[in-house]
Amino acid sequence: MLTCRQATQLLSERLDRPLLFLEQADLQIHLLACRSCRRYGKQVKTLSQLAKEFKNFDEGK
Repeated sequence: MLTCRQATQLLSERLDRPLLFLEQADLQIHLLACRSCRRYGKQVKTLSQLAKEFKNFDEGK
């Protein structure tokens, strides 16, 4: 099983690139067992969405 450090790295990387099948499978197994990493995943996804929205808003000026 992945460590939390490895899982959070993959959670960040999947915002920039598709994960390999094995990476995605290992990550999902880890997330089933780790509430903290699930929370981190939600937070990093939210921050990414907000950054994209801000960029779009800023370009509209």
